[in-house]
Amino acid sequence: MAVTKMYNEEAGKKGSTMATGFALISIDPEVGTPSTSLGPKMGMEATSLSRTLKTMEEKGLIYREPNPNDGRGVLIFLTPFGKEMRDYSKQVVLRFDEAVKETISEEELQTFKKRD
Repeated sequence: MAVTKMYNEEAGKKGSTMATGFALISIDPEVGTPSTSLGPKMGMEATSLSRTLKTMEEKGLIYREPNPNDGRGVLIFLTPFGKEMRDYSKQVVLRFDEAVKETISEEELQTFKKRD
C-alpha cells in the first residue's frame, strides 16, 4: 500500500496516476501496442483498462488506430506528450528502485519480489 501511495503521489505532481504511468511504460513507443495485450501486461481488468485508456486519450497521451493485422482490434500509440510522460514515469520507477536498493538488503528485496 505504501508503494502504491508513493507512486500515486509522484504521478499526481504531473496530474497523472500510477495506472496511467504503468500503461505508458507498457505501450511500445515505436510500434504501438495492441489494446488486447495491455490488460494482461498490466494485470488489469478490461473495464478498468478501458477507463484508463479513455482518460489517457482525453489528456492527449495516446491515440488509437485500427490494427492492420486484426480488423477487430486497435493499436495504442503514444503521442509526443505521451512519450514525454512515459520517460518521466520510467525515471520515477528507476529513482524508486534505487531508493529501495539503498534502503533494504538484497535478501529482503528478493523476498519482496517473490510471488506465491
